[in-house]
This record gives sequence, C-alpha cells and structure tokens, in this order.
Amino acid sequence: MKRPKGYLSKHTRSLKAKRKLTPADFVRKFEIGEKVRIVPYPYYKAGMIPHRRYKNLVGVITGKRGSSYIIEVMLGKKKKVLILLPIHLQRVE
Repeated sequence: MKRPKGYLSKHTRSLKAKRKLTPADFVRKFEIGEKVRIVPYPYYKAGMIPHRRYKNLVGVITGKRGSSYIIEVMLGKKKKVLILLPIHLQRVE
C-alpha cells in the first residue's frame, strides 16, 4: 500500500512540543504592536497550524480577529500576513 502524503507528512517529529497545553495558553492576551515568535503546536487540531516555513520567525501583531491574532512577518523581502491562535505565539522580549 502506498504511504499517504499529507500536510504534515514526515514533519511532525520536528514540531513536537516539550509540554502539554494548559487553559492559560488559549486565553493569552497580546497587545497590538507587540513582537511575537511563531512556535507551531501541531497537536491542537481545531483549525490549521502555521506552515513549518514560519517556525521561529518573529512578527508584529497588527490586529485581532475573533480569538486569533493578525501577525505581519517578513519572509525574505516580502511581508506575509498570518492569522494565528495564541497557542502558536510566544512573547519576544
């Protein structure tokens, strides 16, 4: 039988988290203009996780949409806009 080639095929090992999610991770608050690091948490299945090319990139929060945040990230010379849940974000000091 042929092996499936899904969205996270061969890449979940590199995204494994060291800790479990807590309720505080879902209700984290960020301010507009704050810098955040994108840290994908692949085992939360309600909604899409950010693509692995955005792992560990630093972006700026430009807005909020529902319970998610709108983040602007520079990828090379282009600006990318991502909409992410707070469980995939970490504050940058």
